[in-house]
Amino acid sequence: MKFYRALHPRPTVVIVTKCPGGRVNLMPASWNTPVSEEPPTIAVAIDRDSYTYQCLKHFSQATVNVPPIEAVDLVYKLGSVSGREVDKASTFGVRLQPSERVEVPQLADALAVYEVEVFREVEVGEVSLFIFRVLTLKLAPGVADQWGFDFRKVNIPLHGAGRAFYRVDPKAIWAKK
Repeated sequence: MKFYRALHPRPTVVIVTKCPGGRVNLMPASWNTPVSEEPPTIAVAIDRDSYTYQCLKHFSQATVNVPPIEAVDLVYKLGSVSGREVDKASTFGVRLQPSERVEVPQLADALAVYEVEVFREVEVGEVSLFIFRVLTLKLAPGVADQWGFDFRKVNIPLHGAGRAFYRVDPKAIWAKK
């Protein structure tokens, strides 16, 4: 087993970037995490050979989109081809809409959208860990409360390996005080 699989499944997001020539690229990423509350930052590991890496070096804004579980087939397809060869948005019929604070569009059907800009980049092995400053967070109406998503109402794809995705159990387990 690869060492990191014991840390899976992981929430999957779709990174939308603006690329050379004004093109838009979409890449699913499950290697992501919050980093700091002040400043509000999240990090995503991105392979330096990827088109998304090239796009982030070209234009340092992005959107980090949390798709619903119903988009799992789309998420898998987006990760199965390179944006260098395929215009993923048009090929897969992805609905995009303008963002408020960045010049990069967002997924129209996302449960949550972070509008971000590159804060720092840290090279680690074959990837760069992009630390993004969160400029704004937009949530779909009624999907979350103070604790996060209400998994009795919505669900998100957790990536295991390959085509394997998992759902979050909607039953919360509360730790004893």
